[in-house]
Amino acid sequence: MKKILLITAALVILLTPLNKVANAESHPQEGLQEQIIYQILIDRFNNGSRTLSAEDDVDNPYAYQGGDLKGITMKLDDIKKLGFTTISLSPIMKNAPNGYHGYWVEDFFALEEQFGTMEDLQQLIEEAHKRGIKVVVELVLNYAAQSHPLVSDASKKDWIKEVEIEQTPATGWLESSVQLNQENPEVVSYLLEVADYWMQETKIDGFKLHAADQATPAFLEALTAHIKKQNPEFYLLAGVLEESSDITSLRENKQIDAVENYYVFNTLNDILIQADEPIADIYNSWEKERSEKDLLFVDTWNTARFSNNFAETGRNALTTWKLALTYLYTAQGIPVLLQGSELPMYGPSFLESQQMVQFQNSDPDLAEFHERISAIRKQFPALSYGEYSQIATNEGMSVFKRSYQGEEIYIALNNDSESRTASITGIDADKQLRGLLGDNLVRDNGEGEFKIGLPRETAEVFMVEPNEGFNWGLIIFVFGVFVLFIIAVVLLSKKDKQRQK
Repeated sequence: MKKILLITAALVILLTPLNKVANAESHPQEGLQEQIIYQILIDRFNNGSRTLSAEDDVDNPYAYQGGDLKGITMKLDDIKKLGFTTISLSPIMKNAPNGYHGYWVEDFFALEEQFGTMEDLQQLIEEAHKRGIKVVVELVLNYAAQSHPLVSDASKKDWIKEVEIEQTPATGWLESSVQLNQENPEVVSYLLEVADYWMQETKIDGFKLHAADQATPAFLEALTAHIKKQNPEFYLLAGVLEESSDITSLRENKQIDAVENYYVFNTLNDILIQADEPIADIYNSWEKERSEKDLLFVDTWNTARFSNNFAETGRNALTTWKLALTYLYTAQGIPVLLQGSELPMYGPSFLESQQMVQFQNSDPDLAEFHERISAIRKQFPALSYGEYSQIATNEGMSVFKRSYQGEEIYIALNNDSESRTASITGIDADKQLRGLLGDNLVRDNGEGEFKIGLPRETAEVFMVEPNEGFNWGLIIFVFGVFVLFIIAVVLLSKKDKQRQK
């Protein structure tokens, strides 16, 4: 029987499919364009230290719930397995009571005690780096808590001004905030010191500039130039507080690496929450507001969850998230996923969107797709750096092309409630398209066309490879192995019976 087991093991090895996907090691992951960002609201992620829970009030959605830095460190392996390469943390500076969101800053040079100690932060960063994960921290430089000492300092009256934007339920924290006067040179110097402090005291990889659309452009130019002078590789992401803000100056700032694109966010939510809406509309909206600096996302802290939006129209969670992730991970831009999206989490308003992550409700199939689509993005540089164009449409189906240094990747998404086919040209007849999600195979039809067919509400990513037809040598070899295996089993069985007699 040992011989049979050995033969079986050899057979399994021989029949294991060859990996046709490009080797990720050939293109080391360095630039921001290659990153897949996981956005974390620290207080609402994971409780890793019960000793920090004195101020927790799990029944009050406006109070601390217990998430901390140790809780994030405990989940780093899971984050890495899902394919995320950067974590973006909510603000970490010391806040006024119940400032779980991080926007009521009382001390710009201290860590919020509810989240842990500086040692906890350093350990998180160190453990993340060991796993190849970068750490970005949201930096609040526009606002401070009304209880901040500088507000009551008579000598600093010209440091403060009234909050300029209209509040919404999701931005109710502004009611207890003041806005910093970034036209005051002293304020500018102070805020540059804040940035220097966190860069020097930690080994973080970047800042997400909170409410960058509300900052003074001249201040942002001074801040970003100052940071990049110290570390040109330091990531600078621009957050947007008001969806209607003009973000032209943020995109034109050469030091800012990426900016949130709410125009595409809204279009994604409009199109993908229901079947039969054309994928082409997403591309058209991107073309109107296109930028090489786009941060692409379908969820925010301040809105209903994407999962909740499509659940209300009766769409299947796994099906819809496959479409959304395929678009986010293959379009031009940097994908950003909100914590809990991988489960997925639901919520009709910002309060539910900011609930503690319910890890126990995870969907293994969705998690597996996260791993698969992120691996594809990492393995093909064209999906990070390539030119991006829509090359075919048919009702709710679109086919996109990404090309980079001779590498071509084709992405097909069908948002229709029935199967669709789209034809593409420009591919050599001796080539074929190999699907990486569903293992589909598309060849030239003899007329210079490659007809891509997709079932309803599905997506596929294709690589281009030589058309070698049937590999008869491999087929004959595998067949021979099966025959030898059967013969060996029969002979060994006969010998066992003879020994028993």
